[in-house]
Amino acid sequence: MENTKNIKTPSAAVTEAFNNRPKTFVRNTIVISVLLALVIWSSSILDFGGINEQGINVIRGVMNALVKPNTDWLFNLNSHKTSIPWLMFETISMAFLGTIIGAVLSIPFAFFASRNITGEWGSYGGNIVVTTIRSFPVLILGLMFIKVAGPGPFAGVLTISVSSIGMITKLYIESIEDIDRGILDALDAMGSTTIQKIRYGIIPQLTANFISVAIYRFEINVRNATILGLVGAGGIGFTLIAAMGAYRWNDAAACLWGIVVVVIVVEFFSTNIRRKLITGE
Repeated sequence: MENTKNIKTPSAAVTEAFNNRPKTFVRNTIVISVLLALVIWSSSILDFGGINEQGINVIRGVMNALVKPNTDWLFNLNSHKTSIPWLMFETISMAFLGTIIGAVLSIPFAFFASRNITGEWGSYGGNIVVTTIRSFPVLILGLMFIKVAGPGPFAGVLTISVSSIGMITKLYIESIEDIDRGILDALDAMGSTTIQKIRYGIIPQLTANFISVAIYRFEINVRNATILGLVGAGGIGFTLIAAMGAYRWNDAAACLWGIVVVVIVVEFFSTNIRRKLITGE
């Protein structure tokens, strides 16, 4: 009977949990107030002058053309360099090569900037370099490399390679700093050499995450490669903007459908591959 008296009813347990909840009302109120103040302050830059009729006509033209794109461009599988299949192949190739080069170049940057590898000062210096690289917008890099290598896909590959280093390195650093030191200590106790510790202790822990990050960046680079065409760095972007500038809506719609289909396919396969790498399922 005494035990039953100490058993709390559900309502009593709920009441006690409610009374013992973290007291965060003041903190949450301050945070929300600061966010609202920042929203109001940031909104002061907005200067909306009304809807532009010409812009509405552009949107209407593109939307109408999406149901009747230029099929001569869209389904032409010939190798001439004005068809949508060829332009999308060029775009994907730029993204793939740029991602591979950027992922490889990111590895030494990541090890140099990892706190558990080079210490506090080495990590600080490495992160400054990586942050500097990330500060350059992809279009600015594209314009710079076009001046160096000339217009075309080669400048696009260089741009994607350099622009990928910042993000890939940052995610690589997180993987390196999460390495299980116990495995390395066990190999060290067994008398393993440095090469053996890297081969059997570090690489198996990093490979899946490194590949997953590179695939995720490839998704982003497919979109970046499309944008780079706007500045003449190859891909379908230049054809798209030229068609829109000349009010050739059916041609622009063909470009947009090519981009949409490729992005969906790439994202579908990359998502499944990354899930298998991380979860093994």
